[in-house]
Amino acid sequence: MTEVERATLEFVTQHRNTYLSSGGREGHILDYRHLGGHRFTTTLLLETRGRKSGERRVTPLIYGDTGGEVAIVASKGGADVHPAWYHNVRAADEVTIQIGGQAFRCHWREPVGDERAAIWRFMADLYPPYRDYQAATDREIPIVCFSPGDEIAPLQP
Repeated sequence: MTEVERATLEFVTQHRNTYLSSGGREGHILDYRHLGGHRFTTTLLLETRGRKSGERRVTPLIYGDTGGEVAIVASKGGADVHPAWYHNVRAADEVTIQIGGQAFRCHWREPVGDERAAIWRFMADLYPPYRDYQAATDREIPIVCFSPGDEIAPLQP
């Protein structure tokens, strides 16, 4: 593991733990200016089950509200492979997201065509480094949209 990968893992772990332990009072909005993002960047928690292990996985991710749906980007920093959470989502009928202190069971889908292009532009405006990530890889970075269903209790650490 490189030093950058190690630092990223430590940051993500700390972010997830803060978000969970605070019940969403902390960790929902982060300042990502040091990474080329914006001062008020919204993040959610995505809870999945490992498609191989069956273990619970909770991942903090930047999100955008696209008008009734919540969109996330499977960028993995421009790596040539999809993030594990993306494979776990694709293996599930439903997943759980938490936004601030509210958690929801969600159905998911992947937008295509013009809709995908419009959501990509929207998400890249929310977090400009996504454009650099896409330029760094030959894979088309997936976008996942969630339709929140019933509200459930916030995720636990």
